[in-house]
Amino acid sequence: MKQPWIHNAKTDGWFILSPPFIILLVIFLFQKQIQELENKYSFYTWLFLIVFVDVAHVYSTLFKTYFVKEEIRRRKFLYYGIPLLSWLLGLILYQFGSLTFWSVLALIAVFHFIRQQYGFTRIYARFEPDHWNKKLDEIAVYSAAIFPMLYWFKTPRAFTWFIENEFRWLHQVPDYIPAITFMYFGILILWLSKTMYDILKTKQVNIPKIALISGTYVSWYFGIVYFNNDLVFTFLNVISHGIPYISLIYIREIEQKDTPQLKALYLFKSSFGIFLFILIIIGFAFFEEFLWEILVWNEHFSLNLNVSKNWFQFLIPLLIVPQLTHYLLDGFIWRSPKRGGGI
Repeated sequence: MKQPWIHNAKTDGWFILSPPFIILLVIFLFQKQIQELENKYSFYTWLFLIVFVDVAHVYSTLFKTYFVKEEIRRRKFLYYGIPLLSWLLGLILYQFGSLTFWSVLALIAVFHFIRQQYGFTRIYARFEPDHWNKKLDEIAVYSAAIFPMLYWFKTPRAFTWFIENEFRWLHQVPDYIPAITFMYFGILILWLSKTMYDILKTKQVNIPKIALISGTYVSWYFGIVYFNNDLVFTFLNVISHGIPYISLIYIREIEQKDTPQLKALYLFKSSFGIFLFILIIIGFAFFEEFLWEILVWNEHFSLNLNVSKNWFQFLIPLLIVPQLTHYLLDGFIWRSPKRGGGI
């Protein structure tokens, strides 16, 4: 069968499909070194994983949205309205307290991460007919991500999404772990059986789709359920989400477009252009995190600005605008004109 690569086997394999498997292999081989890395070099792991990957992937969206004049003209209300909505939503949520603010934001972030995997599944299944097999693939992707999160809600973990106790209010829910564990492994077995049956029946293998769904199971289960380690979770969570997204942006919005379509962005369509692309998104990411550090967290940079916590109700919702805008915009910018959804 014709493989539904986004770019080609090599690019998709290294930058979209392999990250969870490579990271998991590194984790199993170097567990002691990873613990030492976490203890002695927390600043550098934060800088690379959080700033250079996680926050940077947020700003890569600029190359599909705000850096494209035609796109802004076509959907002005969306691109001006979503940031304003993000700030207003943040202001409202913060009035219910800091914990409520971060808890709701964490749930939005989780949904965004899950939808990315669903979107990639849709892309890699685009040549397949619409029938129950495709629906089972989608159910498997959701199960692969939702079960670990539900497990996290009821089981104390050594890591957080944003802040400590962000999911504490869910601890009061009756224990559902046995039921969802049965459903999780039932769906996994059903999906594996269906996949093997289809391969034997049709003698065809959709390599990227199977790798994508398998990688989703791997990154979410081992990152949240199997291991209970902050750095391991961050490695699997951030790399498996951020690198594929940044790669998709560059492939779809720069590499696969010709010069007339790119216009001013044609500068990024070269070896130097890739470097410039990465440098720009990292620059935006570092600037945002620097503001967070000196104004709010004071963990890695401390300039002792002594910002009054009374201002946090305005400042924090403002600082969260880029990230929340990214989450909300992704529900629109990848949507298929015919079917909806997307990455």
